[in-house]
Amino acid sequence: MTRDLRWNLGALGADYGLFVVGLSFASQTTILPAFAAHLGAPNVVVGAIPAVMTVGWLLPSLPAAGHTETLVRKLPFVLRYTVWERVPFVGLALAAFFLAGRAPALTLGVLLLTLLVVTGVGGVLMPAWMDIIGRAIPVTLRGRFFALANLGASLGGFAGGLVTERVLAAVPPPEGYGVCFLLAAACMGGSLVALALVREPPAAAAAEPVALRAYLARVPALLRRDPNLRAFLGARACAVVGQAAGAFYTVHALRAWEPPASEVGVFTALLLGGQVVGNATLGWVADRAGHRRVLVTGALASVLANAVALGAPSLAAFGAVFVLAGLQLAAHSVSSLAILLEFAPTPEARPTYVGLGTTVIAPVAFLAPLAAGLLADAAGFAAVFAAAGLAGVTALVLLVRRVRDPRSVA
Repeated sequence: MTRDLRWNLGALGADYGLFVVGLSFASQTTILPAFAAHLGAPNVVVGAIPAVMTVGWLLPSLPAAGHTETLVRKLPFVLRYTVWERVPFVGLALAAFFLAGRAPALTLGVLLLTLLVVTGVGGVLMPAWMDIIGRAIPVTLRGRFFALANLGASLGGFAGGLVTERVLAAVPPPEGYGVCFLLAAACMGGSLVALALVREPPAAAAAEPVALRAYLARVPALLRRDPNLRAFLGARACAVVGQAAGAFYTVHALRAWEPPASEVGVFTALLLGGQVVGNATLGWVADRAGHRRVLVTGALASVLANAVALGAPSLAAFGAVFVLAGLQLAAHSVSSLAILLEFAPTPEARPTYVGLGTTVIAPVAFLAPLAAGLLADAAGFAAVFAAAGLAGVTALVLLVRRVRDPRSVA
């Protein structure tokens, strides 16, 4: 292992891990839905939280990929704009401290705007960041890189969940949530420092600039040439629908059993515990057996989470839902982006494949949580869990029957 590879594994791992720990203090599965519920948000607004975040992460990537391919060095581009993935959490904390008590509806608007800015900038930078990963880390190490970075983040986030429980027990809402958002911003500041230390490997020659319209016009032909990629994107779309129930696990548990607000910290700790278990095993699986098997595991965990949510007789039993959701998140973190690097036929095409593999899922990812919120209002949470479980089964069948691991195809 070369000196630069060891250095970049540490720097990129710290960047990714600290960013994920920061997100644990503003978890879209636990903290943010609980904050929105405290503000009196209806179910459709709770569903809008993952919808806004997901569309922000996914939608801008393909339009940004064309510009990314024209850059010889991607790191300066990422560093220039990534501050806007981090600073908005300070503004959200200030809103929780000074605005939420007097204007909860306005605070909900600030919440959604903050999430859109944070994730939208992240979506623009995603192809460039993944291209740096692709050049800095060999294919046979990427699974373990994401797994170990997520494992460290999950352990940190597990401790963060316990800190969150203490904070919310000691500081009443909404101020307690403001403290959580400040902790998120602090972790993300450390992530930025680590990212700045990365030694970016040399890239291939930059692509010639192409007008956005002409660049996007290439996409249909690319999809026609690659039926395996089409099958994978179909499976991912179904998996996204299967995950749409995630924002309602916490809200359902709070309404069904009425535990104290500090129980949200326990939910977060269970979620991150599931991620620890997943990351401890799935990175090795990805590097040895391919990312497809990891994604099959994640789809199965999603199906089981919704099944348990439907039948759990007690709050203690319902805790298994968060563990399974954490396992699904670990599978997603280890393999959903890394597999796109392997679908790309050449290193120069990686930004396009990363952008394509994220952007085309964006409409489904945006609409599914909103539809789940409307379904929850019309028919209750059980209907949401049942519909999500059925979508997860469909994703599982497609991954097993139709998708071939691109590493074996190559």
